[in-house]
Amino acid sequence: MKNIRNFCIIAHIDHGKSTLADRLLEVTQTISQREMQNQALDDMDLERERGITIKSHAIQMDFIHKDTSYVFNLIDTPGHVDFSYEVSRAIAACEGALLLVDATQGIQAQTISNLYLALEHDLEIIPIINKIDMDGAMIEEVADQIIDLIGCERESIIEASGKTGIGIDAIFDAIINRIPPPKGNPEAPLEALIFDSMYNSFRGVIIYFRIYNGTIKKGDRIKFVNTGKDYYADEIGILRMNLEPRNELSAGNVGYLITGIKESREVKVGDTVTLYSRPCAAGIKGFEDVKPMVFAGIYPMDSDDFEDLREALAKLQLNDASLTYEPETSLALGFGFRCGFLGMLHLEIVQERLEREFEMSVIMTVPQVSYWAYTTRGEQLQVRTPSDMPDPTNLDRIEEPYIKAQIITKPEFIGSIMTLCIDKRGQLVNQMYLSESRVELTFNMPLAEIVFDFYDKLKSISKGYASFDYHMIGFQAGDLVKMDILLNGEKVDALSAIIHRSKAYDFGKKMCKKLRELIDRQQFMIAIQAAIGAKIIARETISAFRKDVTAKCYGGDITRKRKLLEKQKKGKKKMRQVGNVEVPQQAFLAVLKLDD
Repeated sequence: MKNIRNFCIIAHIDHGKSTLADRLLEVTQTISQREMQNQALDDMDLERERGITIKSHAIQMDFIHKDTSYVFNLIDTPGHVDFSYEVSRAIAACEGALLLVDATQGIQAQTISNLYLALEHDLEIIPIINKIDMDGAMIEEVADQIIDLIGCERESIIEASGKTGIGIDAIFDAIINRIPPPKGNPEAPLEALIFDSMYNSFRGVIIYFRIYNGTIKKGDRIKFVNTGKDYYADEIGILRMNLEPRNELSAGNVGYLITGIKESREVKVGDTVTLYSRPCAAGIKGFEDVKPMVFAGIYPMDSDDFEDLREALAKLQLNDASLTYEPETSLALGFGFRCGFLGMLHLEIVQERLEREFEMSVIMTVPQVSYWAYTTRGEQLQVRTPSDMPDPTNLDRIEEPYIKAQIITKPEFIGSIMTLCIDKRGQLVNQMYLSESRVELTFNMPLAEIVFDFYDKLKSISKGYASFDYHMIGFQAGDLVKMDILLNGEKVDALSAIIHRSKAYDFGKKMCKKLRELIDRQQFMIAIQAAIGAKIIARETISAFRKDVTAKCYGGDITRKRKLLEKQKKGKKKMRQVGNVEVPQQAFLAVLKLDD
């Protein structure tokens, strides 16, 4: 055990974690030159296309240092705020962390938030300044920022370049000398924490775990502490580029377990694996339960695919434990699921993964956050969809979730960022200069305001130089209303939204305009209306296709033409009463991009 080192790489998005991981794999010859490619650990097409890490990836490497052979278990983590749950799970399975800071950008919001996560778990932090070979590298300035942040010595900061391999030897020395080996007793009852899992259509559920105490052997009868179910360990092994079977694994190791489980709900990330014959006293304290921030409905395009969608979501949840879902129905869309996500990027990724990995064509409804409604009778109701809203006559108040947002940027963008945040109902709490060229702004804001397009707007007004991180601070009462969209007087529940009264008029107007562009013309006139309760606040009309009924009428009295037009008008009115308006899928997606 004294030669094992378990560590992860944490950083802000795009600071070079996956590139550094590539170099570590190359130097330890875990991956051959022929198999080597950029972002070697990112095995999803989506990750390569977007250049971001979505999933944490665990891999084992062998390294010989001064004639001693060491085993490194590395976990490469995502950097985006929407995937911070992945980071928290990786941190729980490690003793040390490489904190990567881009030499051209300095410390950013997610660097700080991931660092605090690591410090809460008492991890040994190794600070590394990455990309020192870049033209705009500000090595000394960034070193000062790191010293201010974690209070380390200047000598303990490693200067490196993941691309060219500068400083890799110093990183290996630091991993061996500064990260403590895992503690644990191989003779004690088995205690292993499940930190990830995935579904394989041939082998069932593959469980990734970290052993804290005890030893597991192939063929052992094991038990999950939280679910109470028991199975046989058909195969155990270590995580290399491919799964490598072993006959036994003991304390301190990270590995995988295959038991032939086919039902995805039987495995829970954060559960403890122990031996059936000699169980541990209590389960390991896993991770906090995930708290979804954004809710949206996911419905199959074809209602016959409902069961397939349920299966796809269950398999996806194995691989992405931060996804939550429960069945719901909609008048417009039929049967579907109300899903909880950690943010808009997470929502987008889940939608794309459903389409690519499970070939599911789905419709997404307008994303909403979760509110608390208090009635005049003193009841407290959770409101996740606009249809959950109680009757306005019984409503006392609605409380919406608030977040503390940290934005780190350059001083020249302060004005435009403040304007954006205040426009989103934010209140400035603090403004602090971290250095001459970096300022940290702290705002209290409603979560609902950042759900749609806040991050994109922030990036564009700051030319990409602003970083953003947030955490929940509680609920506050707000003047919120339910806005319905009506087509020919009928509500489309999938397009309803809960919105602040001050924004309702603009939002309703934009919505009606967009729907007018997207809904096809019919033989009858279509009225598109936005309404709060019984009050119509915006309206657009799609005019009907009209046949020129007066074309055959030459000469004679005007009443002949009028008679034909009146007859047509009656027919159109009748059509409108029996006609149905089809809402195209683009209409549901367009709501997300109303400001484009």
